[in-house]
Amino acid sequence: MPQIMDKETTHMEKAQQENAASPLVAVEAPVLEVSQLQIFTRQEKQQRPLVHGVSFVIPRGETLALVGESGSGKSVTASAVLGLMSGSLGISNGEIRFRGDNVLDWPNKKRRGLRGREIGFIFQNYQESFTPFITVGKQMNETLRSHEKLTRRQAKVHALEWLEQVGLPAERVYSSYPFQLSGGQLQRAAIAGAMMLQPSLLIADEPTTALDVLSGEKVLDVLASLQKRTGCAVLLISHDLRHVVKRASTIAVMKDGHIVELDTAEHILYHCHHEYTQQLLNARPYIT
Repeated sequence: MPQIMDKETTHMEKAQQENAASPLVAVEAPVLEVSQLQIFTRQEKQQRPLVHGVSFVIPRGETLALVGESGSGKSVTASAVLGLMSGSLGISNGEIRFRGDNVLDWPNKKRRGLRGREIGFIFQNYQESFTPFITVGKQMNETLRSHEKLTRRQAKVHALEWLEQVGLPAERVYSSYPFQLSGGQLQRAAIAGAMMLQPSLLIADEPTTALDVLSGEKVLDVLASLQKRTGCAVLLISHDLRHVVKRASTIAVMKDGHIVELDTAEHILYHCHHEYTQQLLNARPYIT
């Protein structure tokens, strides 16, 4: 932990010095900045800490992979960013800044307004993204028209364009019910649904876990391609370090609610310091 804080302090001091030297140059705030976040759960009238002082930053156009085994706290952290924590969870300390504003200070209605429009989310289980008895196209249309002033025809055209962007046969998928599509197709349709509003931040929570290896690779390729097109920031959550290390610019390794290592993907791959990080790297014999 000490080297993480020292590194962040150094970067902050450097940014402040550069800012002072060029007072007329506007510095863009990171899309997402989580600072000293602490999350607890209530059990038998007592609070049990789950996440301990987690901090990380994701600038525009960058991907941070939050990696750790099940129960490490990574999905809980993502739910805090979205404002979707269950009633038994709470935040005891820290800040979650979205484009410079601490959203923890916002009323719930204002925070809800971020979801979908400014912050997109991809579920771990692709089946959770769609209602089974409504066609994929109708569900995409409803999402679009709830955020944009579009006619049904305009919404359909927009949805078809995004289905094409993720490499799907757009007309067929648009007219299909979720059960008529494969897992890989549904997950790509879910990505299209999350990205068609062009959010500033996309949170992908284990987006390949329910897929086979080949389909998972294709889904991550689609994510990378759309990120280049839109310039959004991505928080990619995974239990598989080797699967995401070549997809992310920064890796945060999480264990027991702590970030035990935070560095560039290249440094994590070749010069990691923490024993747990090395264990994650050794979990697979090769990089996919």
